[in-house]
Amino acid sequence: MGLLKEIQMCSIYTVPICFQVWNMSRRYLQVLCVKLCGNLKYSQSHLYSTVVPPDEITVNYRHGLPLITLTLPSRKERCQFVVKPMLSTVGSFLRDLQNEDKGVKTAAILTADGREIPATTLMEILLMNDFKLVINKITYDVQCPKKEKLSMEHATDMENVKSLVHRLFTALHLEEFQKKREHHLLEKIDDLRGQLQPLEQIKAGIEARSEAKTSGLLWAGLALLSVQGGALAWLTWWVYSWDIMEPVTYFITFANSMVFFAYFIVTRQDYTYSAVKSRQFLHFFHKKSKQQHFDVVQYNKLKEDLAKVL
Repeated sequence: MGLLKEIQMCSIYTVPICFQVWNMSRRYLQVLCVKLCGNLKYSQSHLYSTVVPPDEITVNYRHGLPLITLTLPSRKERCQFVVKPMLSTVGSFLRDLQNEDKGVKTAAILTADGREIPATTLMEILLMNDFKLVINKITYDVQCPKKEKLSMEHATDMENVKSLVHRLFTALHLEEFQKKREHHLLEKIDDLRGQLQPLEQIKAGIEARSEAKTSGLLWAGLALLSVQGGALAWLTWWVYSWDIMEPVTYFITFANSMVFFAYFIVTRQDYTYSAVKSRQFLHFFHKKSKQQHFDVVQYNKLKEDLAKVL
């Protein structure tokens, strides 16, 4: 009986003691966890702050090539653009961005102080400093990682490799470039000839009329000189004598000299029949062009452009 009572007393006190030990161990583990990990809320917020924001633009290097990661405005998803520094330009990068997402209406790249960077700038030069990317009037600050400075020997080797790659690229794509250039020139020639064809027809008609008027004016001048010579001969041999007509012919010759000198003062050209013919032809041509609304300036510009292409 005494042994049974002792066993019952031990069983009564054993359960509370076990619960107390378990509670104390749980509190000790909590305190130990806090000491090792710190505040739980603080650790969660600290881990969350290391995640890249969804609208941030980052620049990283992978296998020596820069990767520009950004969020597309329409699709709302992250997209990586591989940049070839020695071949890609700012303009080609912006075109690739607009081709990837049609929601990109406007895109531009500015310097850190707000100046616009030309489209012909190489991406290798752009990625040397921080810049701003403006997409649909929204500005994003882009920070470029700094490259480690290379030694002089290594830098020289890199420049030689770049030069070799550039020459190889030029040699491999020279034929393709020539074909594209030839195709572009042929299209431009066809376009210029198409614009010139109606103008050439109008010009030919104006030239024919101007030439006819100029020739008529020259024949009229010959007729007037013939009439003048015949009149002087008739007055000399049939009406008066040479003694009377000699002073008359002298003053007529002097008057003609005054006319020729006045022509030189006005036109700054010698009085030659070819110069007079060309001047009179141009006078008739421009007068007729105004009447038919023929744009001489546009015609000359098209002819110059065609001559440059050919």
